[in-house]
Amino acid sequence: MIFHKTLLRELASSALATFLVLLGIVLTTQLVRLLGQAATGEITTTSVVALLGFTALSYLPTLLSLTMFIAVLMSVSRAYRDSEMVVWFSCGVSLTRWISPVMKFVLPLAVATAVLALGLTPWAAGKAEDFRKILDGRDDASTLSPGVFREARQAQRVYFVEEVSGHENLVGNIFISSTQQGKSGVMVAKRGYQEIHENGDRFLVMLKGSRYEGEPGTADFKVYQFERYAIRTESAVALRAPITKTLPTMELLITPSDRNLGELAWRLGLCFSTLILPLLAIPLAFVNPRAGRSVNLLVALLVYMSYTNLLSVMQMSVAQSRVSWPVGFFALPAGMLLLLALLFYRRMHLFSFSRVFR
Repeated sequence: MIFHKTLLRELASSALATFLVLLGIVLTTQLVRLLGQAATGEITTTSVVALLGFTALSYLPTLLSLTMFIAVLMSVSRAYRDSEMVVWFSCGVSLTRWISPVMKFVLPLAVATAVLALGLTPWAAGKAEDFRKILDGRDDASTLSPGVFREARQAQRVYFVEEVSGHENLVGNIFISSTQQGKSGVMVAKRGYQEIHENGDRFLVMLKGSRYEGEPGTADFKVYQFERYAIRTESAVALRAPITKTLPTMELLITPSDRNLGELAWRLGLCFSTLILPLLAIPLAFVNPRAGRSVNLLVALLVYMSYTNLLSVMQMSVAQSRVSWPVGFFALPAGMLLLLALLFYRRMHLFSFSRVFR
């Protein structure tokens, strides 16, 4: 049918453009955040791409849900704005006839969202968490970045190096400020390297440098020259609290604790949002060609934000045992389905409603 083909083609083009824009925004913001962490030494530059990929995978279910909502909203509102809806209505195409082509467009993407939310997203979150644990377990010398002052985890030393050669394990123009036995000292060296002993201890070895100890101008101020000076660098214990978003969906079902059920409610809520929100966009997209369209679009945006926020509230309520699992899972979709029915009824009987409220 011409109606179905035209709508599906427009929905596909709108969805592709919307998804690319949203994905670009997410990747840009996350890349800026990760590059900032790499500049301060919190993560390595080689891990930026991997963490960016895992982060993008974790955002994909939300992006697909928002993409479908915006695509349907833009397509239907354009039909209203161009008076195309009047033509379809005059041909006997009611508003409910839009449900069938929209669902044909939504169902494949809803299946993809379910696969992502229930399978790939927890896997990506787990891999990102493993990366974070490895990075947190690095020693102080491994976190050094050229031209950046770096405080040791024990807050007893401050490191600064001007050059770092990762391939040769060398550092140049080293500055270390430390406090030992209540005395402050500064060590400088032209070059050095990192050394790992057989027992696993890590050392930063400085060559042909100087150590200045005490306060300049006082009697206890001392200057030492050394050919080789090794400082033991501390390794952090990579302890990160386990998070439910990294658990596989099957494990959430096998061990139904409150936190696990809350996470399960969130994942299933994302899956249902890909079916409910595009249908909500059909009645919300009404635009009077003779009036502005900002009000309806603002209402649609508020509806989407309200749904996602309520989904988060339900997740926390289930996780904190404030509401039971059936209520936390079924209450929000049931409420949105009721709202969907009311919006369709109001839009199809608009004139009847206007007579009642006069």
